[in-house]
Amino acid sequence: MRIGVFGRECNPDKLPVVKGLFNKLNALGADVYIRSGYAVFLGGKFNYHPENVKIIDDRIFDLDIVLSVGGDGTFLRTALEVNKQNIPILGINTGRLGFLADIGSNQIDETLDELFRGDYKIEERSLLRMMDIEERAFDGFHYALNEVAILKRDTSSMITVHTYLNDDYLTSYVADGLIIATPTGSTAYSMSVNGPILLPQNRNFILSPVAPHSLNVRPIVIPDNYIITLNVESRTNSFLASLDGRSEDFPVGTVLKISKAEFSTLVIKRFNQTFYQTLHEKLMWGTDVRS
Repeated sequence: MRIGVFGRECNPDKLPVVKGLFNKLNALGADVYIRSGYAVFLGGKFNYHPENVKIIDDRIFDLDIVLSVGGDGTFLRTALEVNKQNIPILGINTGRLGFLADIGSNQIDETLDELFRGDYKIEERSLLRMMDIEERAFDGFHYALNEVAILKRDTSSMITVHTYLNDDYLTSYVADGLIIATPTGSTAYSMSVNGPILLPQNRNFILSPVAPHSLNVRPIVIPDNYIITLNVESRTNSFLASLDGRSEDFPVGTVLKISKAEFSTLVIKRFNQTFYQTLHEKLMWGTDVRS
């Protein structure tokens, strides 16, 4: 099995986990590849050079599975690099919360054993696509697994986001911003502004305003086959558009169109692992703090 290992910078206390991961892959006889930037970090920071690995330098690679080692931010970066290549990703959590990277360090060995037995499931996760913008914007990758966020610049002035669904006028959000989230992103930025939680299998998107000026403006759930059109007004004559945290400036007057992407991100999950368990473990869902 051809396994790719992608990661980012980590603290020294995570090095034993990383070493254990590569040792386990070697013990299983995997054909192991490591992303060049991650290999440079491990060698430069910790003088650790995993044995029996090959380096991935290109944007196109032939792998059976990719392991993302880090937190959810690392998983998002890995999904960006995997792009449209239809390679499933397993998130190994060496970060904090971990909705996407949800395999704990104490679960690595048994999870890898399951992988090599073919004992796992694959979930398809929808992405958002920003349409009709310059190809060079966002380094040519106009997709987001979690959310698209339209935000004000570093000023106290709010922005106004005129919003249309399939060319029908919805409303004008006067706020610090507007988040368009996928079901995967419902537990990320959108949740922090009181957006609803969606199951990953939902075929919907969420529009959640950030600090709206009007108290009667609430998040709304829409079908994921809608095209969302945004026209932004700002006193600063510009605004920020962010795709999973990758932000760029756009001038006022830019019309942004957002739709469901034509491909999905494939996420590996263990058979005994459910989204509800993740809610219980990560968000303390249903926990009675009085006890």
